[in-house]
Amino acid sequence: MGEGGGEGEFIALMKPVVDENKCTGCGNCEALCPAVFQLIDGKSKVIDPEGCDFANCCEAAAENCPEGAITIEED
Repeated sequence: MGEGGGEGEFIALMKPVVDENKCTGCGNCEALCPAVFQLIDGKSKVIDPEGCDFANCCEAAAENCPEGAITIEED
């Protein structure tokens, strides 16, 4: 897997964050990435923060959030 080199070769873990103040509970994230997001009490919640590294769907969920409530941070 990644051999050492420059900083550009470092693979950071991705951490999804939901801004509950922006979330309207539309369900796009859960439909696109059910391994990571679930609607609970009408709002999106991250149920598996490490899931982004394996599910490869968090970026799609963030891009398809109509309210811009999901961001992906490097951990």
